[in-house]
Amino acid sequence: MSIDLEKILRPTDTPLPEYPPKYMTLAGGEQLVIRQVTREEIPEILPHVEPLMHVERDFYDIVASRVYAELLGYYTYRVQDEYVLAAQIDGELVAVVNGRMANKDVGISYHTLALRRGLRVGAHAFAAKMEYHLDILGQKEVLIVAESPIGFRRWMIEYKLEKRFHVPHELGGCPSWSLTRELYDAARDTLIVGRRPVPEQLLKKAQQAILPPTDPPRPPVDLLAATRSLYDSTATALLEQRKKLGGLRDA
Repeated sequence: MSIDLEKILRPTDTPLPEYPPKYMTLAGGEQLVIRQVTREEIPEILPHVEPLMHVERDFYDIVASRVYAELLGYYTYRVQDEYVLAAQIDGELVAVVNGRMANKDVGISYHTLALRRGLRVGAHAFAAKMEYHLDILGQKEVLIVAESPIGFRRWMIEYKLEKRFHVPHELGGCPSWSLTRELYDAARDTLIVGRRPVPEQLLKKAQQAILPPTDPPRPPVDLLAATRSLYDSTATALLEQRKKLGGLRDA
C-alpha cells in the first residue's frame, strides 16, 4: 500500500541533460567550480544552508528557509523537474542555485544563495543556471523574481530583465520578470564566464565532498542592523529594548 501511494505522491520527472561543469579563476586567484549535484548529495548541503535561516540580514533568513525546503523537496521527490547547482572553492560550498523546467520553453528560477560574500560567486552561479536553461535545455525564457534589494540589482538591473507582471511566479504569486534569449545573448559576453572541461583533479576535489563554508554570512553584531525585521526604519523599538536591558549606548 505504501509503495503504491508513494508512486502517486511522486511527480514524474522529465529526463534532463546534465549541466556540464565549468571552472573560472576569481579575482583573488581562487578557482571556482560550478557543477550539478545529485539527489544523493543534498544531505551534504542541507547542514550548510540551515544556519543561514537564522541570519536576519539581507533577507538571508527567508531565502535560506525556502532553499532548504526546495532542496528537501528535490531530495524527497516532491518537486517536478528541479535541478541544483553548487559552486565550490577547494570543495568548500560557496553558493547554491536551483530552479526547474516548467515546460519545454519556460524555465523557473528559484533561488540563488551565496554562502560567501564579496567574490561575486552568487552572480556567477546565477549566470550558470541561466546558461543551463537557455543553452543546455534550449528554453526560450526564464521567469525570475527577487526577494532582496541585492537580488534586484543583480538580476533585474544587470540583465535588464523584461516585465512579465501578468504571470504570477511560483514563489508566492509575485509578478515575474523574464530573461529572454535575446537578453541573455546580449549579456553573455560580460556575465557568462568559465571554461570547460574542468581539470580532472579540480573536479575530483569538488565531487569528493561538499565542505562547509569557511566564512558564511552571520547575524549582525549590532541589533540596529536588523531593524528590517521589525519594519522600524528609525530603530526606535530596538533602542527601547536596549534601555530596558541596560545594554549598549545609542548609536
